[in-house]
Amino acid sequence: MAKAAGKSKRTGKTDRAKRKPFRPLRLLRKWLIRAILAVVLLMLALILIYSFLNPPITLTMLGEKRRLGEIERQWVPLEEMAPAMARSAVAAEDANFCLHWGFDVEAIRTAMEGGGNRGASTISQQVVKNVFFWQGRNWLRKALEAATTPAVEALWSKRRILEVYLNVAETGNGIFGVEAAAQHYFGVSAAKLSDRQAALIAAALPNPKERNPAKPSNYLAKRARAITDGAATIRADGRAACFED
Repeated sequence: MAKAAGKSKRTGKTDRAKRKPFRPLRLLRKWLIRAILAVVLLMLALILIYSFLNPPITLTMLGEKRRLGEIERQWVPLEEMAPAMARSAVAAEDANFCLHWGFDVEAIRTAMEGGGNRGASTISQQVVKNVFFWQGRNWLRKALEAATTPAVEALWSKRRILEVYLNVAETGNGIFGVEAAAQHYFGVSAAKLSDRQAALIAAALPNPKERNPAKPSNYLAKRARAITDGAATIRADGRAACFED
């Protein structure tokens, strides 16, 4: 019996010696990696889903709805918009939309040489920001946007990217998408927009809360004329080919 008791004690000591020590930092790192992988998989799933299903709402829309009580928005497919609207938006915001893979290196270089006062975000980047993230200048959001944009470019067609952009972009105070903008400012559907009206909506995109396409300032009218010329140029030189039928 004494020998058995001694053996039992030695076995217990050996079992305790074999137990791994508790390392909270290693455990935390393991769960952090799992959390990051889960977020990445969720993001990829959403990108894939939104390649054929329309995003129901965005964080910006939710914020404006909470602020104003109601927002104006109505989703329409790209083929139900005046062709001038798509060309005008690309000419105004991202003339090389059909040529890049999500980032316009030349525009980024120009922005850096100009001291960073000029934006260099492509339509693809703006779609990622509008659909998946939040507004404002934030380095975390910029990093997430940069990581997500290539996946959107890989899984969505250029036509789909532009269609989503034209439906979720803020086009006025509590107004989202070009259909709502067309009806609010000009009393017509997006399909009936004239070249000038489309250019005016596109000209207001960088600052939609302060610019009124229906009552354009001299600057906005001048900018719209330049956009109309730019839209004709990208159609003529083939830079609209990736989203036109």
